[in-house]
Amino acid sequence: MNPGSIAKVRDRFWVLLPSDDPEVILLRPLTGATDETVALHRRLSELLGYSLPTERLQPATFPPPEPEPLGDAGGARLLWQAARLTLREGASPLRALGRISIRPRTYQFVPLLMALRQDPVRLLIADDVGVGKTIEALLIARELWERGEIRRLAVLCPPYLCDQWQQELQDKFNLEAVVIRSGTVRQLERHKPATATIYEHYPVQVISIDFIKTERNRHAFLQNPPDLVIVDEAHGATQTGSSSHQQRHDFVSRLAANPTRHLILLTATPHSGIESAFQSLLGLLKPEFGQWDINNIPDGKLTELARHFVQRTRRDIERDWEGAICFPRRIPEDRTYALSPAYRDLFNRAYDFCAEIIRTGQNLEERRRRVRYWGALSLLRCVMSSPAAALAALEVRHERLVDLEDNAEVDFRGFVFEDDQDRTEDEQPTSLLEQADSALEEGERRRLRSLGRAAAQLLQGDADAKRIGLVETVDELLREGHHPIVWCRFVATAEYVADALQQALAAAYPDLDVACITGRQADEERRARIAQIPVERPHVLVATDCLSEGINLQEKFTAVVHYDLPWNPNRLEQREGRVDRFGQTAETVKVVRYYGRDNPVDGVVIDVLLDKAREIHQTLGTYVPVPEDSESVTEAVLNALFLRSGYRQDAQQLTFDFIPAEVNVLHASWQRDAERERVTRTRFAQRALKPKEVQRELEAADAVLGDPNAVRDFVLEATNRLGLPLLADRKQADVWHIPLTGLPPNLPDAVRFALPESKADRWTVSFTSPTPAGAAYLGRNHPFVAALARFIFEAALNGREVSGVTRCGALAADLPQPATLYLLRVRYLVHQPGGQELFAEEVRVLGRTADSWLDEAAALDLLNAQPAANLPADEKRRAVAQALQSWDGLQPEVEVRLQNRAAELAEAHKRVRRAMKAGVRGLRVEPKRPADLLGVLVLLPADERGRA
Repeated sequence: MNPGSIAKVRDRFWVLLPSDDPEVILLRPLTGATDETVALHRRLSELLGYSLPTERLQPATFPPPEPEPLGDAGGARLLWQAARLTLREGASPLRALGRISIRPRTYQFVPLLMALRQDPVRLLIADDVGVGKTIEALLIARELWERGEIRRLAVLCPPYLCDQWQQELQDKFNLEAVVIRSGTVRQLERHKPATATIYEHYPVQVISIDFIKTERNRHAFLQNPPDLVIVDEAHGATQTGSSSHQQRHDFVSRLAANPTRHLILLTATPHSGIESAFQSLLGLLKPEFGQWDINNIPDGKLTELARHFVQRTRRDIERDWEGAICFPRRIPEDRTYALSPAYRDLFNRAYDFCAEIIRTGQNLEERRRRVRYWGALSLLRCVMSSPAAALAALEVRHERLVDLEDNAEVDFRGFVFEDDQDRTEDEQPTSLLEQADSALEEGERRRLRSLGRAAAQLLQGDADAKRIGLVETVDELLREGHHPIVWCRFVATAEYVADALQQALAAAYPDLDVACITGRQADEERRARIAQIPVERPHVLVATDCLSEGINLQEKFTAVVHYDLPWNPNRLEQREGRVDRFGQTAETVKVVRYYGRDNPVDGVVIDVLLDKAREIHQTLGTYVPVPEDSESVTEAVLNALFLRSGYRQDAQQLTFDFIPAEVNVLHASWQRDAERERVTRTRFAQRALKPKEVQRELEAADAVLGDPNAVRDFVLEATNRLGLPLLADRKQADVWHIPLTGLPPNLPDAVRFALPESKADRWTVSFTSPTPAGAAYLGRNHPFVAALARFIFEAALNGREVSGVTRCGALAADLPQPATLYLLRVRYLVHQPGGQELFAEEVRVLGRTADSWLDEAAALDLLNAQPAANLPADEKRRAVAQALQSWDGLQPEVEVRLQNRAAELAEAHKRVRRAMKAGVRGLRVEPKRPADLLGVLVLLPADERGRA
């Protein structure tokens, strides 16, 4: 028996699948339940077959339909839809679509088409922030998996992204992944055989790159790496940068050194302004790329690099690919506040104190001077943030003070400037202030304690105008229908703000949910709290930058308020990118910069960094990272503020009487980066690929597997017939509610158990991807849709009538002559160049009148026929029996039609392979005979019987 044949073993019918091991037989249930695929050892099966006949693998044929029970046209259509939705190995060239649980946009297929032109795949995907690079990479992974080109894959990412990658792999691409990091290794070790490492045993892995890069852990992985490696946040693995970056680069370089390994690099910021860093990233794709000057590259080399590099802005995508707006419109807004007299006094005293200790520390040795400087800046950030953060920072524990005379300086810049690559520490830098305090005179320490008392007094009253203004801003956003995230710098500030919002807005919004998430919570706790946020009620999230990377929040939030301005504009974009990204269903998102108009330090950050970042974004349509030396520039400006009196404070506006030369140098460098980015994105926007090319392949796959509209029609019809009708939402299009209580007593268990376990009385779903907030996406691979389709299909095949769904039916319709529809499932073997075989299948509807065959479109139209007259039961049985009897005599003509279809499929596969620059010699598609006759529907003219 060959792959694609039907066999019987253990009293069940199976389909033989291609197997890489000649001694192993792969079997899939005839009903198409791919999750029940089993492997039999050929020799063991033969031995058992001598004593246990049920274990003997025997050739079989698909059971033909019985004339009864009889159904209707709607039942025949439902059977056809159920049969299509149970397919996983579709006959179209893009095989991944049968396995995924989302509906990607057209532009997201571009990297896949690029990948199919390569062997091995070596891609740098650098599309804009929020475009969906994860989906683009996993589409490639799933396609390579379905084609049998990979059998193991690993995603390398920062540790805080591991769980999100695992969820994306499982929920959207139906790949069960394990997370490998320090906290999971022991458990994974317990569930593997002693003869294999965890990297060899688990086929799909998500690995913390900072765990695996170490000398202790890397060797076991590098001895037998997976076939495909995806590196997320690849800009963190460049050769130029911190020692951590260098370690990552060295590790990924070892993986890339194998020229046969598939490698996909993902980053929204491939170029940080340092050419050598960018070249080291390109060199991971091909060593020669790392030697090329991207700014002066000849056309031939440019063409070669463009085969491996895609970089598109949102404007590119909407203009060139979608022809419509597919991302939310970001509405920026500035809100300001004026410090109250009491808060102004605290700020001025803190500012004077910081300026004084910096000035008086100029004559200290370098290490002690630097400790003072960073201590002063961190204190100022805390005071600017909130009275709560100021108080927490100023509560110096004198018993813990240490003399730093003999200790090396600790780098505390992360408390002041947000790092681009790793999560910023969100606790108040008490330890830093304590170490700075050890170098202070007693009089200076008394001033610190006095500042602490002033901060404590601010917590008692209504003297915090910043907090009051925030309440007004959030109230306005809620009234506009937005769901905001309030970003804070420190834990104490976040908790202070969350409590203030809950108290101040409780009367106006009795059911308001205010969530507060900080770095004090573990990743699991953060995700659980976000999952609890009720989308049907007003809700606000107050968070520190522990959430600015790694957790997508677009499904529940539509606005951002920067309560504390970041001192790194890269972090500003990361925060806003949590809501302004692919999957956001709101047409607009609002982003609010909130700052003190009489605060000179806020003014420095805005004038030097944030305004320039916004100007570039508005001009270019994309985000350009701040040049690497921005930290030193901002430090120089702040230093100038502390060491000079060259600024003027005004109650209404902040202006500067000087522009340090460093600022002009920074802005000029940044502008050059923006121009380079514009040119690069023009070169690598992949405009040579056309939307029509992608759309043609999608339509071919939809014809085999069914598009989202087909899924919706099937679910609505099937649930209605089973007594579980979906209720349309009155406010949102294509949003439906499935009751979870009061279920019909005769609802099949297979369907009942597929409903989610929930305390709610209904389940909100949608067939549109991305889905509206609060709704689950019901795609063809969703467990509920799969269970529903499988139940309908199996019930019909087993001869059970379920709400009119049977394998045979007849009706009288408005037709000039009788017609018969034959519902077929056709299995194919795709013989590829090189000898590899792929199994594929599809469901076809063949229509025939007395003397000719109908084209496919006409046959499918007849599936929608409505009864136009009564048809006696005896006449239905006779008509169906006659159709079944004539089936064998039609086989030669059916064979011709199936061969023609196989030729069409072969040409489609060749078309894709030609686009891949791959050979097509020897490629053919073989239909397995005979096709499975799933059902028969006879339509008789109504005029001959009188109208109903």
